[in-house]
Amino acid sequence: MADETSPLIMPPNRRGDASVTPFFTSVNTAADDMRPLLTRVYSEPQLSSSRLQTDSGDFKSRRPFHVKPQNIVNSDDDAQERVSAQVLALNKRIQYYGKLSAADLSLIPPDHVIPAPDEIYVYSPLGTAFKVEQPADGVGKNPSIVTIFTIWNTMMGTSILSMPWGIKQAGFTFGIILIFLMGLLTLYCCYRVLTSRKTISDIDTSTWEFPDVCKFYFGSFGQWSSLLFSMISLVGAMIVYWVLMSNFLFNTGIFIYDFVHNINMTDDVPSTNGSEKVICPYPEIPKTDDLIVGPSNSSAGQTAFAEWWSKTKTVPFYLVVLILPLLNFKSASFFARFNVLGTISVVYLVILVTLKAARLGFHLEFHWFDTKADNFFVPEFRVLFPQLTGVLTLAFFIHNCIITLLKSNKNQENNVRDLSIAYLLVCLTYLYVGVLIFASFPSPPLSKDCIEPNFLDNFPSGDIMAVIARVFLLFQMTTVYPLLGYLVRVQLLGQLFGKTYPSVFHVLILNILVVGAGVAMAQLYPNIGGIIRYSGATCGLAFVFVYPSLIHIIALYRQEQLRWHSVLLHGLLIVAGLANLIAQFIT
Repeated sequence: MADETSPLIMPPNRRGDASVTPFFTSVNTAADDMRPLLTRVYSEPQLSSSRLQTDSGDFKSRRPFHVKPQNIVNSDDDAQERVSAQVLALNKRIQYYGKLSAADLSLIPPDHVIPAPDEIYVYSPLGTAFKVEQPADGVGKNPSIVTIFTIWNTMMGTSILSMPWGIKQAGFTFGIILIFLMGLLTLYCCYRVLTSRKTISDIDTSTWEFPDVCKFYFGSFGQWSSLLFSMISLVGAMIVYWVLMSNFLFNTGIFIYDFVHNINMTDDVPSTNGSEKVICPYPEIPKTDDLIVGPSNSSAGQTAFAEWWSKTKTVPFYLVVLILPLLNFKSASFFARFNVLGTISVVYLVILVTLKAARLGFHLEFHWFDTKADNFFVPEFRVLFPQLTGVLTLAFFIHNCIITLLKSNKNQENNVRDLSIAYLLVCLTYLYVGVLIFASFPSPPLSKDCIEPNFLDNFPSGDIMAVIARVFLLFQMTTVYPLLGYLVRVQLLGQLFGKTYPSVFHVLILNILVVGAGVAMAQLYPNIGGIIRYSGATCGLAFVFVYPSLIHIIALYRQEQLRWHSVLLHGLLIVAGLANLIAQFIT
């Protein structure tokens, strides 16, 4: 009998190749067993509702493999997360034939033991399983329009809240240029990721993801470095979420307290004098006749409330009571049902920005150089522009899951076109929100430097549209945060211990560390723009700039097609990614 790690059936040129990561098995055709072996989960922070499918090609080119036990999430509580005895028996039988064929190529397994296309499950190295959707025509079934908006929905994230701040840091004109430029650079690198599997001609890579390609080219270093940078992107997203959830919970509590006690807290901060209030929470601006700064007459009750309801001292700890228990669930399938809230939140933010800009009007003056005489506007070019490039690296980051998303595209020949259109839509969405908020920010009386990393902070706690946005985003992030924690657990614990849920103690310690990082950042550095740019530049260095460029250069070299201009171009991309990371610590 073959051991548990041996392949079931492999082409002659693939026997013993350790770089294979997908696993296949079949299920019993009985009604009770015709369900996914594992609950479906998602592979990245910006979660997509697309279904995993096989791309076009002959089914027999996809060889079945035995499922390693450490890659299976077993659960006694959830009937959909178990492996039946029939499946294990079938695996053993196919392993036996595979062992025979390994000894003698003439001993080919009979067709009746090879699973039929509608009985195949795909296993990822993260321990998740999906049933293969194999349409009659052998290709994915999603039309291009669905694929485009799936990519758009997956890429849109918390970075949209920091776009006006990023434009302010780079300068209005240069900020717009950078958004287009970074969109083009990340699109090209994403194209290189998409075509990276085709550079491997002697191996069936139809089920591979980009980390598998990195492992093929760079060995164990590629495998573990991919895990490291994946952890940086996931934990960075969880920290940003914790800071934002603390912010939204704090402002929601302030709104409720002010409403009950009939208090207008905007009197204590600089704000505009009009029906559309805009505030400057941390002002360093000159005062004018239109600038309202009221006296701070806090009662004893308000002082006590402020002590117990602080954005940085208490509220981040209150969230622990709500969120930490949710992270310890063995399955995150319940939270995946709320993915549609991501699309709704982006649409609502676009509506909010449109209405606010229409009511506030545009307030722009163009100065190419910084002049001390005018403190209300920022120059068109600022040396702080790397802060925007760091944010944009994460804002356009989809490279770790783009292969999976495009597998479901019905017309595979349109993948590059659909990817380009999706990037264009994302770029236009970021531009729309960033430009309108920056242009409509009332200067004077407030300075453009008052624009916050989370532009919702520039609207008072009592602003009804902002209140709705905060409450909605708080609920959405509360459901997404456990999914991100589940992905961290699956990737990290699965690699270290061979099990995604080794014990309650292991999972609890990991969750406490992740939550502790979020609480610490919410207290010490509650700047989502800064957190996004640091994590974006770090994980983007590997997944966006270095790995796609190096893989392309190595592939051309092995094919004896490498030219100096290709080395120069992709070398400059690597240098740009490294400079982007270093600049985050300088500016």
